[in-house]
Amino acid sequence: MKNHDSSRRPEAHVLTFNRGSSSLKIGLFRVEDGKALRLGRGLIELRQLPLEMTIKIGGDQLRMPVSPAESDNWQPFVDDILRLLGEHVRIGSQSVVVHRVVHGGDHFTATALIDESSLAAMALLIPFAPLHQPKSLQLIHALRHLRPSLRQLAAFDTAFHITQATLVRRFALPRRYFDAGIKRYGFHGLSYRSIAGQLARSHPHLADGKVVVAHLGSGASLCAMESGLSRDTSMGFSTLDGVPMATRCGALDAGVLLHLLGAQGMSLGEVTQLLYEKSGLLGVSGLSADSRDLLASPKPEAREALDLFTLRIAGEVARLAATLGGLNALVFTAGIGEHQPEIRAAVCQHLTWMGLKLDAAFNDRNNTCISKLRSAVTTLVLPTDEEQVMADEALPFVKPIKGVRQALVTCQG
Repeated sequence: MKNHDSSRRPEAHVLTFNRGSSSLKIGLFRVEDGKALRLGRGLIELRQLPLEMTIKIGGDQLRMPVSPAESDNWQPFVDDILRLLGEHVRIGSQSVVVHRVVHGGDHFTATALIDESSLAAMALLIPFAPLHQPKSLQLIHALRHLRPSLRQLAAFDTAFHITQATLVRRFALPRRYFDAGIKRYGFHGLSYRSIAGQLARSHPHLADGKVVVAHLGSGASLCAMESGLSRDTSMGFSTLDGVPMATRCGALDAGVLLHLLGAQGMSLGEVTQLLYEKSGLLGVSGLSADSRDLLASPKPEAREALDLFTLRIAGEVARLAATLGGLNALVFTAGIGEHQPEIRAAVCQHLTWMGLKLDAAFNDRNNTCISKLRSAVTTLVLPTDEEQVMADEALPFVKPIKGVRQALVTCQG
């Protein structure tokens, strides 16, 4: 692999981490003329041992071993990442680090500088996102120990949804619980911000209207947007809510939880594992959490899992359209939404009553627009780019260096 860290490259970078449930994605950007320009990307699949980091810059690709992230010590893992990235870009004292943090509550409404106060505020939100929040904080603390001079930032998935009305965010519980923070927050906000930006640039007539975006991946949710602002979303208090996902159950009758904890005698830990890791497509099919495997399977359980998935997605589109008071466009994004025509077709089939008319040929080719000209609902396929959103939001924190071009590095997962 060529060394892209030339002598003219300064030491000011932005490094962003997004620790997902199964991966850490890495994106590399160059900052030039106040813009973040993509240089390359990388990936660490955290469930495949031994761990490797794949880095792609231009036409070059390299695989390098990485130390595993231990539950109580992430420093070797982070140290290896910094060392490997340091072979291609300089991570100096002027560098800035950005982390994707799932939960910002009502406290964080934009990308924020991480200090003792903000760290404490993020830690208080662990009970609201017990499986996601600690992972982000572990990365932050490991990096603070290894590179205490680096400024760190946090970009929050909940921040995009702060524009929702109180009525939309409220559960039908006694008011004191809402005041204690038990409310609908919404997630995948960086993805929805990416789509909102793309619509504003390329489809302004739609961006100003009523749009539902379906972020369909291992985690899946939908968002109702009006004039580019979030008005409602399928995920609520936690990342379990809404439509079924790869291994998560989606919306569930609260009485089921009472039954599992009571008559079934399950512990809180057992129920947590069931709902987050053993349900969804995996639970219904009994075969796989990957929709590609289910599409290829002849077994009826696989078909039933996909049918349930697409039925619930279509139902959520209709519910969100009710919040908006109409629907001008439906946008599919993320891994499943961007690459699986069969899933999109099944969802749209449930929505023909809305006047949505799918163009089968366009859909099979993964065109940007997959609806017919006279469809009442314009239907699009747009690639989400959370890395670009994080990079753009980091730019105000990058200190300018006179006389040289700056480089920006992002790690996203």
